[in-house]
Amino acid sequence: MSGYYTEKLAAERLRACYDLAPASVRAYLESEISFVIERVSPATAVLELGCGYGRVLQRLISHVRSAVGIDTSLQSLQMARGFVAGGRPPRLLAMDATRMAFVERTFDVTICIQNGICAFAADQLLLVREAVRVTRIGGSVLFSSYAAGFWSDRLDWFERQAAHGLIGEIDHDATGDGVIVCRDGFRATTMDADGFRRLAAALDLTPQIVEVDGSSLFCEIVVPETMKDAG
Repeated sequence: MSGYYTEKLAAERLRACYDLAPASVRAYLESEISFVIERVSPATAVLELGCGYGRVLQRLISHVRSAVGIDTSLQSLQMARGFVAGGRPPRLLAMDATRMAFVERTFDVTICIQNGICAFAADQLLLVREAVRVTRIGGSVLFSSYAAGFWSDRLDWFERQAAHGLIGEIDHDATGDGVIVCRDGFRATTMDADGFRRLAAALDLTPQIVEVDGSSLFCEIVVPETMKDAG
């Protein structure tokens, strides 16, 4: 499971999943990017965790001062180098988001959207802690997951991916309550507002939870002064 997006669902196969997205999912993906763009400026240094083939970075690059994307898939990163073309190219690095090599307080905004908090199959507390560590005091960390009301659209999208052999056949008996289970072992979960609050509280942080267009659930953490001396 932890290597699914690194090995089976990377680069062209990952892009194919987005190419299959129905109109409602395309609107959801667009609203996520718009939400992020509203929170950056031409002076922003942004980091994307799990940048994949560069789908989000391609849209962000013209709105920020600098952009860095990390991913564990070398195939996806190679594709991103060609996909995000023109202007100031982002810096693309192979790196585990729970053990980043950046020094503390490097970025103004750190993002992990499109349900990366769950898709990475990583220790979620470590993921949030690391994202906060590399973000400057007063900067923002943005995580997103799916809104509960978007379930049927999300399931339809995954069924299309399964029908095209991009993911395993969906086990409908095991699928439900925000969790999609495939017969090849793939399991796609979600994070609700209470889950985001619990993760933030474990780090003595106060998140702002916002539902966007009935499809995305965003958790925004503004890094407080109290984190200045935290490791």
